[in-house]
Amino acid sequence: MNVAILIVSGLVALSIFSSLLSTRIGAPLLLVFLTVGLLAGEDGIGHIHFDDARTAYLIGSVALAVVLFDSGFHTGIKAFRAAAFPALALASVGVAVTTLVVALPAHYVLDLGWIESALLGAIVSSTDAAAVFFLLRVGGLNLRERVRATLEVESGSNDPMAIFLTLALVGLLAGTGHAGGHGWAGVGILSDFFTQFGVGALAGMAGGGLIVLAVNRMGFERGLQPLAALSLAMVVFAATGAIGGSGFLAVYIAGLIAGNARIAAPETMRRFQEGLTWLAQIAMFLTLGLLATPSEFPPYLPGALAVAAVLMLVARPLATWLCLLPFGFKRNDTTFIAWVGLRGSVSVLLSIVPMVAGLPHGREYFTVTFLVVLLSLSLQGWTIGPVARFLGQVVPRRIGPVERVELEIPGARHELVAYRVVADSLVARGQRLPPWAEPSLVLRNGRTFGGFAINALRPGDTAYLFARPERVPHLDRLFASPAPLAEADHRFFGDFAIAPATRMKDVAASYDLVLPPEDLGQTAAEWLARRLGYPPGVGDRVPLGEMELIVRALDWDDSISEIGLAIEATAVDRPRLPLFQSPSELKSMLRRLLRRRPPADGPSERSP
Repeated sequence: MNVAILIVSGLVALSIFSSLLSTRIGAPLLLVFLTVGLLAGEDGIGHIHFDDARTAYLIGSVALAVVLFDSGFHTGIKAFRAAAFPALALASVGVAVTTLVVALPAHYVLDLGWIESALLGAIVSSTDAAAVFFLLRVGGLNLRERVRATLEVESGSNDPMAIFLTLALVGLLAGTGHAGGHGWAGVGILSDFFTQFGVGALAGMAGGGLIVLAVNRMGFERGLQPLAALSLAMVVFAATGAIGGSGFLAVYIAGLIAGNARIAAPETMRRFQEGLTWLAQIAMFLTLGLLATPSEFPPYLPGALAVAAVLMLVARPLATWLCLLPFGFKRNDTTFIAWVGLRGSVSVLLSIVPMVAGLPHGREYFTVTFLVVLLSLSLQGWTIGPVARFLGQVVPRRIGPVERVELEIPGARHELVAYRVVADSLVARGQRLPPWAEPSLVLRNGRTFGGFAINALRPGDTAYLFARPERVPHLDRLFASPAPLAEADHRFFGDFAIAPATRMKDVAASYDLVLPPEDLGQTAAEWLARRLGYPPGVGDRVPLGEMELIVRALDWDDSISEIGLAIEATAVDRPRLPLFQSPSELKSMLRRLLRRRPPADGPSERSP
């Protein structure tokens, strides 16, 4: 027993300490966890023999449910609304397109039958929520809001579709699926699809409401609240699966509802879940790494390279372009979303299912998938930062460090936030605080003052304010020191600022622009929001003749509070690749092609 505890705790500790190495060399942290599992396995220096596929699938399923609950809990309703339709298109149609395209190299290179090839495509069709959330939230990339929201919602919601396709195809191959020929099998699979997703969605909504009710009304001790929420989430996951629904979809929706509700001690729950989610990811990746046998890799390496190449360079880009085409994404946005299609623990977990079902090529699915995941995490995970900067997706930070302390108030809708006023902040330079953020208490030179007794805050003061959680980022901007803007940052945000309330007729008169009459009476903020066609985010830009209007900042209610104006159109949104054309660009290309095409009867001869 002591040896077993020593081995398990030692591997977890080694994985945690290896995160320091990951941040220094820029390696994806989840790849490091997977590598630790490989090194500890029977072909590594640890020589630990682990070949229990059923136990690995159980551990991975529970860990994935924890990760999905936390993913939903941390997804804001604003981000979900902004990206719901494109993300759900990627999570459904995108998974199906990826499955079909990846089946081609699987059939011709790995010499699998068409259903077996489609099974491999379904296994690797899902992006990994753990990998994407880590790289976007922990990796320090400040991406454009709409792109970030789309990736986060997609990565959290596409696992149920991949799991459903994998289980359905495994059922067909194992002879436990729908009998009566492929036609009836297709009808049965379609029926199962609506049953699993319908039941999963309803169970997730009911379960999320139950979690909120239990945490708010039962009066648990503070330390028991997050445990109660997580245990109920696991009940939702298991009970939904037991009645024929998608437990993974249910637990994600339950997390989404609980995370966006008024729940007691939300910060305590978030901190607890963050730590437990890390533990779940470490356990999942270590287990999957131990299950792999590197000595079996060489024969499958050529086929895995072919599958990975088609997946990263053809299937994912094609699925992304087709799914995002109706939603007005710019070409660089689509390119970046296509590249951030990381495969991870979900794919490796699904590759265990054929082994558990006893399919003839069960071990081959696992080995090929494991190699594909290693290639994806290595190539895509290591290059996300440079690719994001190349495609103009990184929004420069306009505020520096902020000294903030948050104090929860149980049962209240507000938080008590304490800020230390720094010398270069906006409040130190005389900007007044919003009416809803008047200080309740100010500490100055060791003395305590009521907020009403202070006319203006000074550097070195510590101000205590009550504010709703969603308004705290706006206060950060007021109390933080300004970040030094490089020349590239100036180009990103424009040459100078114009007031959001400026009328477009004044802008047109100042720069000799011709605008439609209906645009002249609008403010710059109204015109910019209408032209974008979706909720604005910092860094969004719209051409205005030879110039650009740019969203510099948003207010606490997500209205545009600062607008930048670039005298000359910048290269930020200039397409970097000749791919992923928008519908308007496709129409223009078609018109040019038709103009160049000669008439069917050939050129007409002029009469003398």
